Amino acid sequence: MKSLCIKCNNKEILNSISYDLTKIDLENIYISCKRFKLYNNIIIHCTSEHTDLFFDKISAILTDTIINFYEKKILKRILTYNYFYFNTLEKKKIIEIANNFIQEDMISREDNFLTVYTSVLDYIKKNKSIVLDGFVNFRLQNYTKNLDYIIDISVNKYITDKEYLEFINVLKVYVSLNGINSPLVHLVYCHGDSILLDKDKNIIPTKDDTLNAKYLSDITFSSNDYALNTLLNLTPKKIMIHLMDGKSDEFIDTIKLIFENRFEICSGCEICSLYKTNTITK
Repeated sequence: MKSLCIKCNNKEILNSISYDLTKIDLENIYISCKRFKLYNNIIIHCTSEHTDLFFDKISAILTDTIINFYEKKILKRILTYNYFYFNTLEKKKIIEIANNFIQEDMISREDNFLTVYTSVLDYIKKNKSIVLDGFVNFRLQNYTKNLDYIIDISVNKYITDKEYLEFINVLKVYVSLNGINSPLVHLVYCHGDSILLDKDKNIIPTKDDTLNAKYLSDITFSSNDYALNTLLNLTPKKIMIHLMDGKSDEFIDTIKLIFENRFEICSGCEICSLYKTNTITK
């Protein structure tokens, strides 16, 4: 016979574990709940010969419990310890980024589950009782390292996003103060490359003068950096955006944010027809 005592004083966690245990498809399992001196206890006895299956089922339940009830607390603890200088609102936004990353990244979720599952399985095979709080705090170093990494990349994303928004706001102010130097500019965009045309549909050369640039990327000196710099010099009254592949990306989104009500997306015209049949060259 195999036995395990799960110790915890959180009623919500205990109710969740109890409910999951009732769904175990395994014969000869007996479950009871008792209060001893320090903890509420869920006691499980299994007289089945399928001990490996028993340990697998219990480990999966405890793994889900730990991830569902403890993960956010661990993330907050890591963030508070390593990045104490962020204020409450900033920490809240970073935690949201971390949670979104975990939800959207299947590999990260699977890796976290497997890391916790392995630790739980190894522990309950060698011990007849498990104190959940203590186990989470002292027996899940590898899982904590995974979450530590997720907090690091979430902080980096938060800082990058914040700097990006500050950059957008500076250029929005520049555009609003610089007036209008051109009535209309066509932005022809295809597969990450851009061409600028004036109101008469003549190509506008993009300036690559880095000394007079209003903006250049800190990462690359791409054609779009120079296109954006030219638009900032022209500060047109209207930007007609022609998306050859129908797809918007970060560069187009940046144009929309900076020039706000000055842009319009073309739904089809002779410029679109011309450039759809030709490869954009710079």
